[in-house]
Amino acid sequence: MEQNPIRLTAPEISSLWTQYMFDTMSICWIKYALEHLEDQDTIEIYKFSLELCERHVQKVKEFFEAEDFPIPMGFTEKDVNIKAPRLFQDNFYLYYMYIMSLQGLTGYALSVSTSIRADLRKYYYDCNNETLTVFERAIDMMLNKGIITRPPVISPSEQIDFIKQQSFLTGWFGSRRPLTGIEIGDITFNLYKMHQHVALKVGFSQVAKSKKVRQFINRGIDLGNKHITAFEQIFREEKLHYPISWQSQVTNSIIPPFSDKWIMYQLLLSTQVTIAFYGSALSVTARRDLAEKYIILTSDLLRLGEDGMNLMIENGWLEEPPKATNRKELGNGEKDRK
Repeated sequence: MEQNPIRLTAPEISSLWTQYMFDTMSICWIKYALEHLEDQDTIEIYKFSLELCERHVQKVKEFFEAEDFPIPMGFTEKDVNIKAPRLFQDNFYLYYMYIMSLQGLTGYALSVSTSIRADLRKYYYDCNNETLTVFERAIDMMLNKGIITRPPVISPSEQIDFIKQQSFLTGWFGSRRPLTGIEIGDITFNLYKMHQHVALKVGFSQVAKSKKVRQFINRGIDLGNKHITAFEQIFREEKLHYPISWQSQVTNSIIPPFSDKWIMYQLLLSTQVTIAFYGSALSVTARRDLAEKYIILTSDLLRLGEDGMNLMIENGWLEEPPKATNRKELGNGEKDRK
């Protein structure tokens, strides 16, 4: 790729770096899954996704090379043992692809919105459209197989109305108003993602090599189940149904298909994405008790995420993202001069 006279900005470089890490991680997962998948429709989705990830990795390398930025290490064949026994059932592999494509769409929307250079915007448009194809194929297949719980429905009102009292915001004391459709949607999709996270952690707890990593994972399982219980309790009070668990889709294998570094990155990514979705839900929640719950649950995840990052740093697994030049270090002569 020829060097563009317009240099990439800090957020543009950062979005490319993040995509490289995500796609190299995904390639490991997909190649392992393809060794075990039996459902032909799911196999086709995974093959298509593998082509996209590999093409994205090559494109990101070209962007970095044109900018004279070092290529991230990311994840390689050293981080996956594709011959390890099956850890998840076919239906979970399909569900995983649905959740990850949903998160990919959110990420690409953010990347487009923070990109200024035309070629990078065009690149993310294409990535978004490709990911949308994966998302649509995955969700349509899940609907056809009857393995996804649709969100609750609400009955139409007889007429439009306006909020007349501040009791609309009540949640801690007194009579709580019913959930809005927006609040129902946020809780449902946060349950979708949390069920995926817990199922992953159950599987990874069986195969992680490090005792400290297993302890961290088991702590994450307990925390995830706590969040699931909290959301389900809200729906029970409202007489609404909630999504199914996926923990039964984990096999009894104890042979590691992934490195502990890969496992920790996947779990930290899931934690960071969940924090972002909780924040989005908090911003549109008008009932005080729900707002307080999201703040408490987010605090749980922030503490878990910080401990996870410290564990990765301790093991030398946390690759440093692009950052600004340390002018103080240069100005004080702290950096070696040649």
